[in-house]
Amino acid sequence: MKLFWLIVAGGCVAIAAVLLLRSDFDRAFVIAAFGMVAWFLNYRLQVKAALAAKDSDQQQRGGARQNRER
Repeated sequence: MKLFWLIVAGGCVAIAAVLLLRSDFDRAFVIAAFGMVAWFLNYRLQVKAALAAKDSDQQQRGGARQNRER
């Protein structure tokens, strides 16, 4: 899913560039804004996955510590 949002963002940037060359500034702005939203969704998914991995790692280490203390 992360790759999907990155491709969407790149496509929006390309389309916005073409629209800028054609002097269609209003549509270029809207497409560029959609591209930024897609990029932020991609970034959000990456951060969410990294935090989940970190939490999982901490829980596994915490469980091992509790077993040693007993």
